[in-house]
Amino acid sequence: MSLTVNDVDRFVAFKPRLEAIAYRLLGSASEAEDAVQETFLRWQAADLDRVEVPEAWLTKVLTNLCLNQLTSARARRETYVGRWLPEPLLEGDPMLGPADTAEQRESVSYAVLTLMERLSPNERAVYVLREAFDYPHREIAEILDITEAASQQLFHRAKKHVAAGKARTEIDEATARRIVEEFLAAATSGRTEPLVRLLTADVISVGDGGGKIPARVKPFEWPLAVATFLRGLFKPAEVKRAMVGGRPEIYFTTANGEPAVVAVVDGRVVAIMCLEITADGIAAFRNQVNPDKLARATAQWAAGDHGEPLLTAL
Repeated sequence: MSLTVNDVDRFVAFKPRLEAIAYRLLGSASEAEDAVQETFLRWQAADLDRVEVPEAWLTKVLTNLCLNQLTSARARRETYVGRWLPEPLLEGDPMLGPADTAEQRESVSYAVLTLMERLSPNERAVYVLREAFDYPHREIAEILDITEAASQQLFHRAKKHVAAGKARTEIDEATARRIVEEFLAAATSGRTEPLVRLLTADVISVGDGGGKIPARVKPFEWPLAVATFLRGLFKPAEVKRAMVGGRPEIYFTTANGEPAVVAVVDGRVVAIMCLEITADGIAAFRNQVNPDKLARATAQWAAGDHGEPLLTAL
């Protein structure tokens, strides 16, 4: 069926919300864009005279497309080279969606997106729709074709799984920048002791290279091992420069609402390191170096002015 201008406008107006839902569900901006495009094709083919509430119809179609994608993604990730981490989004990316409440900001944090990989597809859908977008369980039940009681049970279970991770501490930008600067100073000092003092007792460091950039499959755990790895990571080496195509400039930024370090070579983002900060120190480093998951960040980086780098590494 051909769409009227009004039909297209209704979809366009709701598209940013669809993209934000899809990104939280899939952890991938490119896959989220594909899901939203497929939703538009379904919208285009539907008998819209029978659609009573367009936003509810679109959310249902999108969510079920994402559930199918999550099911197939689990099979694909079994053959993924190395550890799989979500695609990070830099501050200001509209796909991050609403950030008015602590729950909304938490739901899109890199730490929580990583934790949500432990959830079943239905648990993840209920958690995202309820926690980030405040859908009532009655509507979630209709979207997923389950009972309202089942929706509540899935949400309770998902919340419990996510809460089992480290508690994130919300900090202001100035404090975040100070912590990142202290971290970089310690990482480039050539000594492990200054780094160890910044870390929690159960700190981890994990990286995603997608088989294209070397990244250890097993996370580094505990302060000394993580500090030793980070000290080596920031130690100058010709092989590292060759791998990324030059000398990276290191900036402070925010990714998914968390303090982050971004490495840029000739305007190209080559790495994003997200820091999970708690009241006890830095609890996790999640490093995205898979170039396939940095293309959107590179495009967004090119559109902004980021001032002087904190340092030039490697």
